[in-house]
Amino acid sequence: MSVTDELLDTNIQDKGSFTSFAFPINFEFKIGTLSNDFTATDANGKTIAYVRQKMFKLKEAITVYASTAKTNELYKINADRVIDFNANYAFTDADGDMIGKVGRKGMKSLWKANYQILDNNNNTDFEIKEENPWAKVMDALFVEIPILGMFTGYFFNPKYLVTDTSGNQIARLSKQASFWGRKFKLETLGDLPADKSESVMLSLMMMMLLERRRG
Repeated sequence: MSVTDELLDTNIQDKGSFTSFAFPINFEFKIGTLSNDFTATDANGKTIAYVRQKMFKLKEAITVYASTAKTNELYKINADRVIDFNANYAFTDADGDMIGKVGRKGMKSLWKANYQILDNNNNTDFEIKEENPWAKVMDALFVEIPILGMFTGYFFNPKYLVTDTSGNQIARLSKQASFWGRKFKLETLGDLPADKSESVMLSLMMMMLLERRRG
């Protein structure tokens, strides 16, 4: 898609429109840049978001744009403290209104990724849990093996399950086989309420940025 096409596409999108999607959603990280960026596309190949993380910040600062043109800002994600394992990450829309937040669930996340998606009153709406933490362990071990370690992205790929407060499965985010481990796919498993889709999508985006550092 040309820059002109992206600008036209951006102009017709509503700000804060993370309410319905054509699943599955595919995420792909950019390689070889100083920033930690990735693009989200829907099942039709349409770009629905371009996520940019500012590097060398004491506090996490992420901006979500409507496209790679970066002319239409949809959301911001900001940490509530200087880089810390137990930080919470708050979401605001283009008008500065709070949507919700996400944070690791204490010591449980040291071994197995475990996050809580919270509303504006700090009530838990959903949880994100890593399904097979051994995939991350094996990836960390094999990456140290000469030559073979270069290909771990094709063999050990974790999956993350989103559940509601009743334990119902809502969605699954899976790391896809790729040389640099830079591709993820989000699929739905149950009903995702329209008024909660923004916070779930933004939570998964933030989690990807955090967990990708860990392997």
